[in-house]
Amino acid sequence: MFVSASTECFGDLPLVQALDKIVELEFASVEIAIHESHPEIKPSMVAGDLDKAVSLCRHTHRLDLVAYSVEIEATGEDYYQQFTACCKLAKATKVVQITVPSGELGTPFNEEVERLRRLVGIATQSGARVSIRSQIGRLSEDPDTVVVLCDNVPGLGVTFDPSHYICGPCSHKNVEKLMKYTYHTHLRDTSKKQLQVRVGQGEVEYGRLISLLKKQKYNRALSVNITEMPEVDHMGELRKLRLLLESLL
Repeated sequence: MFVSASTECFGDLPLVQALDKIVELEFASVEIAIHESHPEIKPSMVAGDLDKAVSLCRHTHRLDLVAYSVEIEATGEDYYQQFTACCKLAKATKVVQITVPSGELGTPFNEEVERLRRLVGIATQSGARVSIRSQIGRLSEDPDTVVVLCDNVPGLGVTFDPSHYICGPCSHKNVEKLMKYTYHTHLRDTSKKQLQVRVGQGEVEYGRLISLLKKQKYNRALSVNITEMPEVDHMGELRKLRLLLESLL
């Protein structure tokens, strides 16, 4: 296991500047967010100019690129075309792990299974694997639903984010069952009432989580995913969580 940081921590910055910040914080690994909301690196851009996207993502300032988080706003076949382009980017940059959102609450189960099976099939052709991120307001907010989806979509995993099971509507449910499906992680600190709080003021049991992951022989990234909070030293929070996680490994 090792500690990485997501460029989502600096979501408003151009990629180069976000990477500079992550290097400054002394992380060794990075997860790059390819979200349509980003000002620069987005799925539509990857599909429109793959060579440019590869060039951007290869220049990681010596950071080890370990994962992509992909959020596509296109619909229909354009959605799958953009995802295919992101998988080609992953292959060109030697990245195996791709995280995507699960369907919104209310999405028919069979429709979601069909979508995820297609994504896993596309990713497999590029040597990548797909996981759905834990997320309040989507099907993955319920750990039981995540298990059923993973069991019905061979090769699918979860990007486990404990925050959404501490603060969300399924906080009473056991999440240990998700460990065997965990391909990747997103971490911050969280209280029952607030998705993100200052490191050390929440209820995420990092030591216990690492112990559970070790039992499953998880040997991949613990990805710090903290967004800026008003009147809080953002760089300090990121550094604090990096040091805390490294002390537990």
